[in-house]
Amino acid sequence: MLNAMKKDNNRNQDSRKGSKSGSSKEGKRDFSSTRNDKKTSFEGRGKSESSYKGRNSKDESKGKRWSTEKPAYSGKSKPTEKKEFSLEGHPKKKYTPKTSEQRPAGSYGKSSYKKNDDSKSAEKSGDFKTVYKGRGKDERPVFETVKRSDADAKASKKKFNKVMPAEAPAEPRPNYNFEVIEKKLNKTNKNEAIRLNKYISNSGICSRREADNLIQSGEIKVNGQVIMEMGYKVQLSDVVTYKGKNINPEKPVYVLLNKPKDFITTTDDPMERKTVMQLVSNACKERIFPVGRLDRNTTGLLLFTNDGELAAKLSHPSNQIKKIYQVTLDKPLTRVDEEVILEGFELEDGPVKVNDMQVLSKDRTILGLEIHIGRNRIVRRIFAHFGYEVEALDRVMYAGLDKKDLTRGNYRFLTEKEVINLKYFK
Repeated sequence: MLNAMKKDNNRNQDSRKGSKSGSSKEGKRDFSSTRNDKKTSFEGRGKSESSYKGRNSKDESKGKRWSTEKPAYSGKSKPTEKKEFSLEGHPKKKYTPKTSEQRPAGSYGKSSYKKNDDSKSAEKSGDFKTVYKGRGKDERPVFETVKRSDADAKASKKKFNKVMPAEAPAEPRPNYNFEVIEKKLNKTNKNEAIRLNKYISNSGICSRREADNLIQSGEIKVNGQVIMEMGYKVQLSDVVTYKGKNINPEKPVYVLLNKPKDFITTTDDPMERKTVMQLVSNACKERIFPVGRLDRNTTGLLLFTNDGELAAKLSHPSNQIKKIYQVTLDKPLTRVDEEVILEGFELEDGPVKVNDMQVLSKDRTILGLEIHIGRNRIVRRIFAHFGYEVEALDRVMYAGLDKKDLTRGNYRFLTEKEVINLKYFK
């Protein structure tokens, strides 16, 4: 099946090359003839006589190749209104990009979307705007040019579409104490120095990038001295002040959310769409951020924390973090495709290895998929590669954490045992 897909792709590429070769630039020629004292003119493109259609063979004479021939288009020509014709005598059609369903498969990751001339001119006029509409069946982005007034009206409605945060869990937030386990593992180091921007970020004031700006502007003091050196390291015993107040690294927070549909995984969205941060806004006062991401229409487990060390560990591909998804397809999965997926195959950005896959329904449309790789939209791209559309995608397990007793749209705090397993044993 993969060979058939490659042959189809090659045919599409050959056809595109052939269409391009036929539209090469050629010189213009002006042809005129006199009939009944009326001058007729014709403008067209082509190097050979066969390029022009509609000649009157009765008027042909030797020695006057063009002067007595009767063009198919006659009448007085207006020098200010010139029409341009193709080789077949028909007006040229403007190029319009193909939709996601018309594009050939097998080129994911290449930016093939191009705006046509109409959309560019419409955007320049200021009356229209190109907006993102989502993704097609082949997981490519789809855009549309709409009236700017309509786009602004939708954006204003979204601003007033406030999302209520999820209810606080019944169990109180635990106080984590990792000293015992760190002593057993010989990981305690009170004299360990950390970068000043990380110290400020862990205190919940701002991000590391914003902390660099505070340091450069001279707003941070360490032990009473202004520090403006980038990369400066401090000890946990040092006194760091900002605007005259002492700051300290925050207590660690670990929140597990069962993400619903139609929420994007980002800390801030300029398009005013609903974000996962709105669902956990009342979880804590500390500044937390999501670990990894889930697509807008993907549901399931998503972890939030202010522990940068744990976030880096869970996000790094070398740690092979286990993820299990429940996948619902638009049509039954064939046994041939099942075997190919389990054996491993190639995508545009590298090989794909699925750890395990089980068919969960009799009609073979609901599957259980276990993977360790964390590339962008990897699950949807796996099945799009074989011609399937993922209608529903739910992450049911992440790094040993499951959704037991956690309803959709709600969150809970991780227990101390769960955090220890993630930090020291996963």
